[in-house]
Amino acid sequence: MKKNSHSNFFKNYPKPEKFYDEMFSESGTAHSFCSDFIKEFNNLSLTNLKTAEKLSYQSFLKKGITFNVYGDEKSKEGKAFPVDIIPRLMSAEDWGFIEKGLNQRITALNLFLKDIYTEEKILKDKVIPKDLIYESPHFLREMKDTKAPFDVYVNLCGSDLVKTKKDFFVLEDNLRVPSGSSYMLTARQITRQNFIRLFRKCGVRRVDNYPLCLLESLKSLSEKENPVIAVLTPGVFNSAYFEHAFLASQMGVDLVQGQDLVFNENAVYIKTVKELKRVDVLYRRIDDAFLDPLVFRSDSELGTPGLFSAYKTGSVVIANAPGTGVADDKAVYSYIPKIIFYYLNESPLLKNVPTYLCRNKKDLDYTIAHFEELVIKPVGGSGGYGLIFGSKLSKKEKSASIEKITQDPKNYISQPILDISTSPCFIEDIIQPRHVDLRPFTLFGADFKSNIVPGGLCRVALEKGNLVVNSSQGGGSKDIWVMEE
Repeated sequence: MKKNSHSNFFKNYPKPEKFYDEMFSESGTAHSFCSDFIKEFNNLSLTNLKTAEKLSYQSFLKKGITFNVYGDEKSKEGKAFPVDIIPRLMSAEDWGFIEKGLNQRITALNLFLKDIYTEEKILKDKVIPKDLIYESPHFLREMKDTKAPFDVYVNLCGSDLVKTKKDFFVLEDNLRVPSGSSYMLTARQITRQNFIRLFRKCGVRRVDNYPLCLLESLKSLSEKENPVIAVLTPGVFNSAYFEHAFLASQMGVDLVQGQDLVFNENAVYIKTVKELKRVDVLYRRIDDAFLDPLVFRSDSELGTPGLFSAYKTGSVVIANAPGTGVADDKAVYSYIPKIIFYYLNESPLLKNVPTYLCRNKKDLDYTIAHFEELVIKPVGGSGGYGLIFGSKLSKKEKSASIEKITQDPKNYISQPILDISTSPCFIEDIIQPRHVDLRPFTLFGADFKSNIVPGGLCRVALEKGNLVVNSSQGGGSKDIWVMEE
């Protein structure tokens, strides 16, 4: 790229005051691990950046990486996933802390899931109320007394993290069908192409080996030396279909839909032109309810009749295991610190956001009394839908929301609004701070050890002042550069 020694793109970047900034301190000086990046970045020209922005947009569009904003009539065909060209930088020290915290978390979650579907010790010891588990829409009674192979219920977890001035916090753990790894890989490919000199100069740790790590993790769940693995997708109309196809291609395994599979003699097979090919491990990207119409939703055309029966007898492995969603229920989330201490006898490294369960009268009263200070979330919600920011409501809207929560308190939690960190973004030809989060992907295999590539999906709220980073709410993404030691 053409050099321009006179550029200073960060000259007018506002000094962070209320929020922690990923690149600059409160005094306006760059964090030490960002110095080389800023120096090299200022050798670029505005033309370089605008070209990179255009190429990024076109690349995502050509690859078919789009998303839908539900309720937006203009987005029915899907929009190109917006990608900010400036990577989010992270120090080796911060990443090392995150790795330890996520390993601790996924280990405890697997022990928890094994327990509640078998011995229920944590419920008998009254660490968690029984009704909280039994009434969760993601608790599968069909999984009772069913042990996952090697006791690995969660093979892949995508935990959403944010950083404040003082700490990292986990917003939620996505355990059912966590998505976003293809965005991580594609964003890295694009930023590396756009800024190859920057990339080499900064010593960025690699993420491109993620598909291989995922494949090895899935293989470890089978006792066979060379198990047959397939990715189960709902089909081309699913918003994450690109990711399903991309990962299957990168791993060199079959991409199948429910109709491509058949249950025969207590095993699951892929229907091919020549013969039936037995599947040993199924990396599923469809929700529990649609896996098997004989057991769950009878109107499902996405799953395969007999699939759950094959899983119960151990002839096929499903990753993640059915029923794992109970551990990422937003009400159960509030008990994660207790879960970690119960099973590991350790305090959690990564903090939870203080959470008030509206099902408890004391917490409901607190929520109503401090409504303007909180964000209220539906227990089963996802994608940023259904969030209620008390400070943004009119008196009439506030009254209506409180009445709605009071009528169905078990369906809601509330949390304080965190001052989540910002990262520099290239918006309207200038660099501006925007709020970001991070979703690393934690793989967990039969050896009960985690593997986390140094990076993840970084979502960014492109609208100024917006704290909701979900793509479904108009957010975008950016690459994450974890620095070497």
